[in-house]
Amino acid sequence: MLRIHIIGMGIVTALGSGLRSNRDALLENRSGIRPLTLFPTVSHHPLPVGEINLPGGADNFPRTHRLALLAAEQAMANVKAAPDAVIMGVTTGGLSSTEALLRKQISDPGMYRCHATGSVAEEIARVYDCHGPVLTVSTACSSGAAALKLAQEMLRSGKAQRVLAGGADALCRLTYHGFNALQLIDPDGARPLDADRRGMSVGEGAALLLLAANEPDRALAEILGAGLSCDAYHPAAPHPEGEGARAAMQAALNDAGLTPADIDYINLHGTGTRDNDMAEARALTTLFGNEMPLLSSIKGASGHSLAAAGAIEAVMSAISISEGVIPANTGCRTADPALNLKPILAPVRKPVDVVLSNSFGFGGNNASLILGSPGRRQVRKTKAGTRTLCVMGHACVTGAGRTRATMAAIASGKACAGVLASGEIAARLSPAQVRRLKRFPRLALALAMDAYESAGDGKPPEAVFMGTGWGALSETSDFLERLFETGEQFPSPTDFVGSVHNAAAGQIAMQFKARGANLTMTGGDYSFEQAVAAAELMAGECRDGIVVVGADEHHERLSPLFDGSVARTRACPADGGGALYLDNSERASAPRIQSLFFESCRKDTDVRSVIRSAIDTLPPFEGRYGIILAGLPASCRKKAEHQLQILLEVSGFNGAVVDYRKYTGEFASASAVAVVMAVDLLMKGCIPASFGNGIVEVLGSKGALVVGMGDHMTAIEVMNP
Repeated sequence: MLRIHIIGMGIVTALGSGLRSNRDALLENRSGIRPLTLFPTVSHHPLPVGEINLPGGADNFPRTHRLALLAAEQAMANVKAAPDAVIMGVTTGGLSSTEALLRKQISDPGMYRCHATGSVAEEIARVYDCHGPVLTVSTACSSGAAALKLAQEMLRSGKAQRVLAGGADALCRLTYHGFNALQLIDPDGARPLDADRRGMSVGEGAALLLLAANEPDRALAEILGAGLSCDAYHPAAPHPEGEGARAAMQAALNDAGLTPADIDYINLHGTGTRDNDMAEARALTTLFGNEMPLLSSIKGASGHSLAAAGAIEAVMSAISISEGVIPANTGCRTADPALNLKPILAPVRKPVDVVLSNSFGFGGNNASLILGSPGRRQVRKTKAGTRTLCVMGHACVTGAGRTRATMAAIASGKACAGVLASGEIAARLSPAQVRRLKRFPRLALALAMDAYESAGDGKPPEAVFMGTGWGALSETSDFLERLFETGEQFPSPTDFVGSVHNAAAGQIAMQFKARGANLTMTGGDYSFEQAVAAAELMAGECRDGIVVVGADEHHERLSPLFDGSVARTRACPADGGGALYLDNSERASAPRIQSLFFESCRKDTDVRSVIRSAIDTLPPFEGRYGIILAGLPASCRKKAEHQLQILLEVSGFNGAVVDYRKYTGEFASASAVAVVMAVDLLMKGCIPASFGNGIVEVLGSKGALVVGMGDHMTAIEVMNP
C-alpha cells in the first residue's frame, strides 16, 4: 500500500510568495489581478493580468526560471537530501527573454541558452544536485498537473523515492497577445462562472511539491490519485459536452479508489471563458449529478498561470486540507444559471478531507488530481514496476526520405542529413490538414500515421506520447514576426494555437480519436527518451495501442540560435524524427523496448560513477547486445565521446558501435530515428557491413542498445523476444 505524501511545498503567484501569503489572500478573498506593467503595449489600457512583483535577478535568468527557483527553494527548505528526480510542467521557458533578444536581432546563440522549456527543470536539478531523471511536460495549461501525475507513477514504480515536481510559467508577449488575439481575455478581469464573464486573465507563477513514497511523519497532504485524458476534438476549444474533462475526473477517482461522494471540494479549472466554464460544468453535472460538492475557481484571484496552474492549484488544495478553508470564486458576482453550478462566493471555514483539482489545456489535454488528508483514506494497492512494451510498428523521416529510403541509405553507409520536402512529408495527409498545418505538425502526424500503418492489424492508438526539443518553430517565428511587424496590433491567432509544443500531439489524437493520456515531453536532445519513459510509466492505464513520436523541424533562423549542436556545426540542415506503435500485451514475435536508465552527468567527475552505477543495474553486456547506437550531440561532443569511451571500458562491450548522428545529422530528436534503426536491424536480423568491419554480422538473439551522451546519459534497450 504505497502512499504518495507531500512533504514540501513552494508557491509564487500574483497573490504573494509562500504558503502563508497565499493562504491569507484566500482567506481575505483578495485578487492579485491588475493592469500589465511588465512590458509596454500599444494600448493605453493594458489588459489585467496576474503579474508578480519579481525583483531583478543578478543571474540574468528569464522570469520562468526565477519563479521556479523561488518555489523550489520553499519546497526544499527543510530537506537536505537531493531529490531522485525533477519533473516540471512548462510552456514558455525562457520566451520572455527570447522575445526581447529576437526583437533586437541578437544572433549570439549563447544568449538563448535558457530558451528551452526543459532548461527550467535542468536548472532546478543543478541547484539541488539531482542526478536522476529530469523531465519536462509541455501540455499547455494542464502541464503542472500532468507533471504531478508522472511523479506519482514514478514513485509507484519504485524508480524514485522522492520527486520534486510542479510547474512554472511567466508572462510574455506571445501568451499575452496570443490569448487576446483569440478574444479570450476579459478586459475587466477574469470572472469564472459569472453570468457576465467575458474571458480569462493571463497570469504567471510557479509551484513545486516534494513528493515522497511513504513518509507520513512529514506529510502536509497526500496525492490519492490522478487521471489524464484527451478530448481529441479541437486544437483549442474543449469538447462542448466536457467528455474529456469528465474522463480525466473519472480516471482520477478510479486511480484513488474513490467515488464522487467522497469529494469534499472541487478546485475548478474555471478560466472564465464561456466555452471552458460550460464544458467543465457539463462534465461535473454528468459525473456528480445532484450531489455536487462545494466548488470554486481561484483564477479570478491569481489569473491563469498556464503550465503552473495545475501545480499552484494542487498547493492551494493542500492548503484547503491543512487549514480547513475553501477559497471563494473570486470575481464572480452572479453565477451563470446556465451552468447549473453554485460556486462559493466567500471563503468558507470548514474541515476538508478530499479535494478534486482540475486542469485542462489546448490540444484537449486534461488532468485531474485528487488530494487528501494524510493517512485519512485507504489507498489502493499499486503494482511496482513498469509494463513491457512491444514494438508493433515503426517509422522515421530524415533528409533521405521516409522509413524505407532512410534505412536503405543507412545500410549502404550514406548520410541521411537534410530537410525532406514538405510535399513528401504531407503526401498522406488530407487537403484540409495540408492547408492548416505547417512543417512540424505535418511531420509528427505523418510519422504517427506511418508507424500505425506498419503495425498492420493493430487497433488505433489510445494514448500519444510526443518528444520534441523545440516544438513548432515555424509557428513561433511567424507569430512573433507578425507581432513585431504590426506594432503588436495584429498577431495571428492560428499561429498562436500552433506554437504550443503539444499542438502536434493534439493533431495525432484527433487523427486517431485517441482519448487516453496525451503527453508532450520537451527535454532538448533527450526529449524522445523522456517520451519513452513517460509511456512506460503510463502504460498500465492503456488498454489499446500507444504511439510514441519524436520529431523536430529545422528552422533557418531559430535552429542555429536555440540548438547548440546546430550552432556548433553549421553543417547540412537536418530534421525529421521517428515513431513507434507500441502494445503492452507482450506479443510473442514483437521486439521489446525498455528505458534502462536516465542519469544526469553535468559534472565530468560524475561520469565514471554514474556509468558504473547504471551498468550495475543492467544485465551483462556480453552476449546481450550486438550493437550500440550512440548519440553524441555536437554541442558537447568531446564530453560525449569521453563518456562513450568509459561506457565501453566499464561494460567490456566490443561489438559494433555506431555514432548515429553522423547519419541523421544534428537535430534534437535524432534519437527517435536511432531507435527506429535499432528496431529495423532486429527485424532484419543482421548488422549491415557499413556498421562493422565491412562484413554483414548476424545478430541472432542479441539486441541493440541506444545510448544518449552529454549532459545526461540515457539508455533504451531494444530486444527480440
